[in-house]
Amino acid sequence: MNLNDRLPNGLLLLGCGNMGSAMLQGWLNQGLLPENVWVIDPQPSDWVRSTGVHINTDLPAQVSVALLAVKPQMMREALPKLSPLSQSDTVFLSIAAGTSIETYEEILGSASIIVRAMPNTPAAIGQGITALIGNSLADEDALELSETLLSAIGQTVRLDRESQMDAVTGLSGSGPAYVFFLIDALAAAGRKQGLSETMAMALAKATVAGAGALAKQSELTPEQLRLNVTSPNGTTQAGLEVLMSENNGLVPLIKETVARATERSKELSNG
Repeated sequence: MNLNDRLPNGLLLLGCGNMGSAMLQGWLNQGLLPENVWVIDPQPSDWVRSTGVHINTDLPAQVSVALLAVKPQMMREALPKLSPLSQSDTVFLSIAAGTSIETYEEILGSASIIVRAMPNTPAAIGQGITALIGNSLADEDALELSETLLSAIGQTVRLDRESQMDAVTGLSGSGPAYVFFLIDALAAAGRKQGLSETMAMALAKATVAGAGALAKQSELTPEQLRLNVTSPNGTTQAGLEVLMSENNGLVPLIKETVARATERSKELSNG
């Protein structure tokens, strides 16, 4: 079944910035008709304008899915515009960080079908991963429809409970920034050992990207892939002895990194 059949009443995007645009592009590429899409955004990009979707027009009486993609601090101001849809079977699919299901139910009403999701920035190239969970009214059909839409930007996983969303934010939501910092750190270390800036950065980017692709595609565990690269008393082992130091190696550092980000996500959600 194509997207137009899955969305008989069309799709609404509340906010269409970088993430919303990446998702919209994926859906249009999969055959979603522009005339079945409505966008509410105060500053739509030239690309959004070029797609032929409805922009800032009167809303239809009902849509199949309303994607909530505005910044969290704007949510309480923007969301009431969609309150007429809460009386229908519309699935409200949120990709906004730090906004709880309870908040959506408070604004839209407790009879609303809410699915909360957390994608990450590699979604922009279809390589993201999104965790999702629904409220008590989000049945299997609502969750499967949400997964179908989110698969346009990568993989999906379902959470057991909403409280896990903070850990998802600390790991995969914020995680790309950690990896980008690792690339910079590897390149800087290469320069320190005599490589040119251009060569060090090219090697660092390709190494991280290639290792990530191998880990994703291989049936072997990351641990086994590491062991396959590590010759006894070789260069890799020498480097890993630093990274695997029990007191100040990478493991305790990453644990603290994810823990700090998770705690901050909790603070923002409660604030």
